[in-house]
Amino acid sequence: MSKSLKQPESLKYLSAYSHQVQTQIQTLLDQDKLGEFLFKKYPHQHNINNDKLLRDYVMDIKNRYLRKSSPLSKIIYDKKIHVVNNALGLHTFVSRVQGSKLKSKNEIRVSDVFKVAPEPFLEMIVVHELSHIREKNHDKAFYQLCEHMLPDYHQLEFEMRLYLTQLELKDGIY
Repeated sequence: MSKSLKQPESLKYLSAYSHQVQTQIQTLLDQDKLGEFLFKKYPHQHNINNDKLLRDYVMDIKNRYLRKSSPLSKIIYDKKIHVVNNALGLHTFVSRVQGSKLKSKNEIRVSDVFKVAPEPFLEMIVVHELSHIREKNHDKAFYQLCEHMLPDYHQLEFEMRLYLTQLELKDGIY
């Protein structure tokens, strides 16, 4: 592979995007303008900064769109997710036999990176994890459900990836 086509390690969150997009982002980084771009678009961070507030936030979205789906037993911020799983959120489903009954538990864990972030990015992660309650795989039905709950899901996912790149390489935007 020629050097000009090689993806910079600094753009790992954007590896699925075209070389042209990656080049544009690298230019913004080189000019130290990515943070400025993100701050102009998202000038405020949310105040959902603990597990109780996160639970209320997630349950509000779940009750709006997935009222009849399985209940959630645990909703927390998790500081280990990003490091251990290279993920931003996790949905876990556990089935256990208790006596003659089959009990299931759904949990949502959100990386604590999103304690200080624009609210739309937190919402995008929550919608993604809630969608896993109904759709286990990242397939067409999964992304349709994400877009049903959050019509600009894909744009927010892209901009959230820009935000993570900014956090990792430069500094936060707040």
